[in-house]
Amino acid sequence: MSNSAPVGSLQSLSDAIASVVADAAKSVVAVHSTRSRSSGFVWRPGLIVTADEALAEDGDIAVMSPGGEPIAATVVGRDSTTDVALLRADGFDAPVASLASTPLKAGALALAVGAGRNGPIAAFGAVSSAGPAWRSLRGGEIDARVELDLSLRRAAEGGLALDALGRAFGMAVFGPRRTALVIPAATIERVAGKLLAHGRIARGYLGLGLQAAKLDGDGGTGAMVMSVDPTGPGASASAGMRQGDLIVKWNGERIRDVRTLLKALGPDSVGQTAKLSLLRGGESIEVALTIAERPEG
Repeated sequence: MSNSAPVGSLQSLSDAIASVVADAAKSVVAVHSTRSRSSGFVWRPGLIVTADEALAEDGDIAVMSPGGEPIAATVVGRDSTTDVALLRADGFDAPVASLASTPLKAGALALAVGAGRNGPIAAFGAVSSAGPAWRSLRGGEIDARVELDLSLRRAAEGGLALDALGRAFGMAVFGPRRTALVIPAATIERVAGKLLAHGRIARGYLGLGLQAAKLDGDGGTGAMVMSVDPTGPGASASAGMRQGDLIVKWNGERIRDVRTLLKALGPDSVGQTAKLSLLRGGESIEVALTIAERPEG
């Protein structure tokens, strides 16, 4: 009799988790693209959000209906920098997932729910870390850095991340070394909204081919101009960039590496004017460069 209470408590917890998974699974769908199976969720009627990294670059795409029938889907837009892709599946009928910007703390229980061949896929674990906004390796602005300590299956990538109350706080994706990361609700709403409106996310463009170069003397790093797009902002009259120019400062700050410089070319950078400090033939000069929107293709 002494063990009945703990056993009953565990059974109640198990039943509660299963109920949360079953409820969330109503809005989670399997996404099939060329040689790829992943998950997604209904963001708006007929619109599916999924992980861009899990989506094939080309070929047909289908989402699986609640009855197991494939429904053709098309790409509305995709943003590799935030790992968000938006699909349109006309005629797809499933409940819209309710996303919430839930405050999270390390140690809080968490679930990831995806869609497999024979039904929902669930993983149970905890929030291993929860931090402030960050910028991805590809330069995308992510509103919070949330990592999950759970075993995320490949087919579940792009599914929902849930808290202990069953609230969806983002999309579960793979990070470096297959860690489980979350693209938070705020990022999804912002990026998917722009993809729906414009089909793409604007990125800054300098019109310059750059390569890291060591600076003489202090051992610092600069960005050597290897090529100049004649129609790009770097070739404008105000900038007048030349092959061989060495960029040493961006808006008065030393350049640590080319990757950091390129990360600054997010959506908000388009139209801004940057002040560049250069070395040209050993002479220090400054130019103004107005950042343009990166051309498609």
